[in-house]
Amino acid sequence: MRKFGLIGYPLGHSFSKQYFSDKFKREEIFDCSYDNYPISDIAQLKDLIDSEPELCGLNVTIPYKTDVIRFLDYIDKEADEIGAVNVIKIKRNKDKTLLHGYNSDFIGVSDSLKQYLDNEVKQALILGTGGASKAVYYALKKAELTVQFASREKKAGALSYTELTPDILSTTRLIVNTTPLGMFPNIETFPDIDYQHLGKEHILFDLVYNPEITAFLRKGIERGCTIITGSKMLLSQAEKAWQIWNDNLLEVV
Repeated sequence: MRKFGLIGYPLGHSFSKQYFSDKFKREEIFDCSYDNYPISDIAQLKDLIDSEPELCGLNVTIPYKTDVIRFLDYIDKEADEIGAVNVIKIKRNKDKTLLHGYNSDFIGVSDSLKQYLDNEVKQALILGTGGASKAVYYALKKAELTVQFASREKKAGALSYTELTPDILSTTRLIVNTTPLGMFPNIETFPDIDYQHLGKEHILFDLVYNPEITAFLRKGIERGCTIITGSKMLLSQAEKAWQIWNDNLLEVV
């Protein structure tokens, strides 16, 4: 039996187990299983892998997408440039185990935005500075957008929400929420920006997928904005992860 799973903490919000379990059933993949592995410290990763000899691959979610890198033997070029990993391929050879890190999040971001990016969208605002924001930044820069970060508190490379002037908000066409605000069970939370400066020319994209229509997106709907839910990104990055786990042509070290 080939085993796959998800590491993070906590994992009550995760859709991955249900998605892959359904996929295996739908596609009649009988030799695979998928489980959640909530670990309260990323240092527990080695013990997990040692205790599960059939484990072939992992997804990585909050809060370990950046911290996990130091435990890897190899990191893909794109994941290295992004500075975050959400897919681990486990390669076992006799008594040696190697961990290879990749990022499928930026593929999900690119796929989600593809139909919305035109010549009118030149600037983007990323809310949040965690691991997920790194993949969004990478995807937006590849799309040749000018990108600004914002967070609850001012930090290097990021404005605070209170520093987002009416001019910044009104002229930035694309706003992406990469924070967990609005995620179940805290569904009424949202990034504290001034939504009154948004309108029908704006696109709001939320990486949170549970619930599908978050409080952040509801505020966008109230202002006439175009909204993009996290569902498409979720599906796209999951399928890319499956491809990575099953691609024997990926670089071996």
